[in-house]
Amino acid sequence: MVKKRKNQEKPEHESASEILEEMTAEKTEDLVTEEALDPVTKIKNEMEAARAEASKNWDLYLRERADLENARKRHQREKEDALRYANDRLLKEMVPVLDNLERAVAHAEQAGDNNQGLLEGVNMTISQFRKALEDFGVKPINAIGADFDPNLHQAMGHIESAEQAPNTVVTEFQKGYLLHDRLLRPSLVMVAKSPTDPASGSDTQEPTNTQE
Repeated sequence: MVKKRKNQEKPEHESASEILEEMTAEKTEDLVTEEALDPVTKIKNEMEAARAEASKNWDLYLRERADLENARKRHQREKEDALRYANDRLLKEMVPVLDNLERAVAHAEQAGDNNQGLLEGVNMTISQFRKALEDFGVKPINAIGADFDPNLHQAMGHIESAEQAPNTVVTEFQKGYLLHDRLLRPSLVMVAKSPTDPASGSDTQEPTNTQE
């Protein structure tokens, strides 16, 4: 509207040079207006880029924090396990001592040894020994009558039995122990299997022992 009025107000005798100057001035004014808008657009773009960068950095921060927390928890578990199973080697050496005490008592009872005072003393020692092991987290494995478990038992052989279900532990040569929830020593056992069929000469598959 301004331009139109300007054109209307121009005298008819206006020279070509004057008209050219006015057009140049109007064009210059338009360019100034566009240049004035460019910084605003630039600032908006920079703000959007800054927001995107901030969001990316926040996501990276959360990821790093989660990784750090997981590492801290893993380190704590490893530290607790190290303390919990620190006596593993010592306890493995102590368990055979208990075995020998129990064998001595069993042999004396079978032989009819009349030295009851000695037997009572040894039995008391065994009880104290077991209590000490329990205090360190050592628990005996109850193998007799249980299903054969290669994670807990070591099969020494197989016995045909019609009374016991196949793969059942029927005899224990050496007691096994757990240290908390970790195997300290496997039980040495004999495992039941189905009687051989005289007609076919075959029996059931024997359990596979994975213990070395």
